[in-house]
Amino acid sequence: MYLETVFVLSKKGGVVRSIDVCEYMGYSKPSVSRAVGLLKNGGYLTMAADGALELTDAGREVAERMYERHTLLTQCLIYLGVDEETAAEDACKIEHDISDRSFEAIKKHMQKYARS
Repeated sequence: MYLETVFVLSKKGGVVRSIDVCEYMGYSKPSVSRAVGLLKNGGYLTMAADGALELTDAGREVAERMYERHTLLTQCLIYLGVDEETAAEDACKIEHDISDRSFEAIKKHMQKYARS
């Protein structure tokens, strides 16, 4: 979720810092600091001297995949009649557990729906 958050915030423009992640996610500074450290060590994120966070190529790949899942699953749930807020919350839960195979099937189905 941290990578996806950095991705979303960076799409809005400007520099993304840990405090922005804290505010967006509603997490404490120590929690975000720990996660940022793990993501840096894992090669998914870099931090400039001024505190600016940037996704590495590997981090961007993961973030884009999660963002696509979140967006598509939210749209699917809304299509099924779920209100937007609940759909977004549930999509966040589903996106982390759904298999690639099931997601691709949903994606294919939603693409057919979009053409109709």
